[in-house]
Amino acid sequence: MTDTYLDMVNSGLGKQLAGKLGLPRPVTLRRFTADGDFPSGSVLVLGRGAAGDAASSALLGWDLDVRRHAQDVDRVGAVVIDYTEVDSPADLADAALELASAVRKLRPGGRVITLSRPAPGIGTGAASGMLPGARQLTPSQAAARQGVVGMLRSIAQEMRGGVTANGILLADDVAADAPGVTGALRFFLSGRSAYVDGQFLTVGDDRGDADVDWVHPVAGKVAVVTGAARGIGAQVTRTLAASGATVIPVDVPAAGDALSKLANELRVPALQLDVTDPQAGQKILDLAVSRYGRLDLVVHNAGITRDKMLANMDQAKWDSVIAVNIESQLRITETLLASDQLGPAPRIVCLASTSGVAGNRGQTNYAASKAGVIGAVAATAPLIAEKGGTINAVAPGFIESDMTAKIPAARRQISRRLNSLQQGGTPEDVAQAITFLLSDAAGGINGQTLRVCGQSLVGA
Repeated sequence: MTDTYLDMVNSGLGKQLAGKLGLPRPVTLRRFTADGDFPSGSVLVLGRGAAGDAASSALLGWDLDVRRHAQDVDRVGAVVIDYTEVDSPADLADAALELASAVRKLRPGGRVITLSRPAPGIGTGAASGMLPGARQLTPSQAAARQGVVGMLRSIAQEMRGGVTANGILLADDVAADAPGVTGALRFFLSGRSAYVDGQFLTVGDDRGDADVDWVHPVAGKVAVVTGAARGIGAQVTRTLAASGATVIPVDVPAAGDALSKLANELRVPALQLDVTDPQAGQKILDLAVSRYGRLDLVVHNAGITRDKMLANMDQAKWDSVIAVNIESQLRITETLLASDQLGPAPRIVCLASTSGVAGNRGQTNYAASKAGVIGAVAATAPLIAEKGGTINAVAPGFIESDMTAKIPAARRQISRRLNSLQQGGTPEDVAQAITFLLSDAAGGINGQTLRVCGQSLVGA
């Protein structure tokens, strides 16, 4: 679905008109390409902790121009701020004000990334209170750490030109140079995170692989995607295949034609299956193992909506949404974890939604199911960690799709602009975030929900 307004305000006459009238001027985002995926310009690293030094080393290893003082650079592609050693709110000022002097130097599509430690027991979408190794903090230390969260999210709302701001939280027992930190840094710098803004990822342990092939980060993996015939599911399937995985697309028999077309395009087997089938998990395993000997990656994408105001909700609409969106995921995941036929580092990503974070009018059943996904992911994390794996969720916001195309035009335009990037995301944005979380570069990230919403101004 095309955003004609975005196209218009990026043309010569439309750009001038929008400027004169004070209209929103979203820009085309810098998305992932195999060639030249880093932002243009120097990378400014602020702060004097070990995490900043480790980040500088990684950035230099990627052949980027690294500077440590704002006055030393004219064209800034990204700013990385090390706040891992703050002990009081007063410690936030120096780097923040140096960033302020560099904001106007940020190039379009640039990045601002903070490195900090979580404040235990305070939610940032990272279940920080449950992290192993979390240490007791003084009130001043907790205030400083949580201050980084509020500051970063405010910075994200002030950026323009497709610049995003995101944060990496290092658990207290995670080293500054842990592979998972490097992987998260690479993701946030990359075009794979184009529609991720104002969000945090917590690296909870030292697992991960800093040497993943960024163009083919899931090379050699066997993956299954449910709800794969259309929309986000089809894009996830294609993106994983382009990223090196062998993907088995799964969808209901009613979507058989579209499913077969996709499978033929990728030259892989497809599975027509209702995910609410009590044997769905075993059937998925049986096909993957019979064809490829194991199953490494699973994307729980299948989902439905049956929207009604609660006063008009009936049993059938409620039960069907819960059955497809969360109960099927729980049952399939339980079957997978009980199996000895998963790969050595199994990874699962579940589709949640910003409706599950903030709620949405007329979607009590859907919001309950997607909030359930977030809860299930957090509780399943320690179980899959025992197998050397991870499970995470991705929560899309407004994504340009056949479903959102049915929203009345005026409401659709408003929904597009109600985020820091002032536009809708694409299925590719969701697929790229999922691909990262399925890669070994994200091995230290477990039990979390990453919003792919352009920092929607709804909810946390």
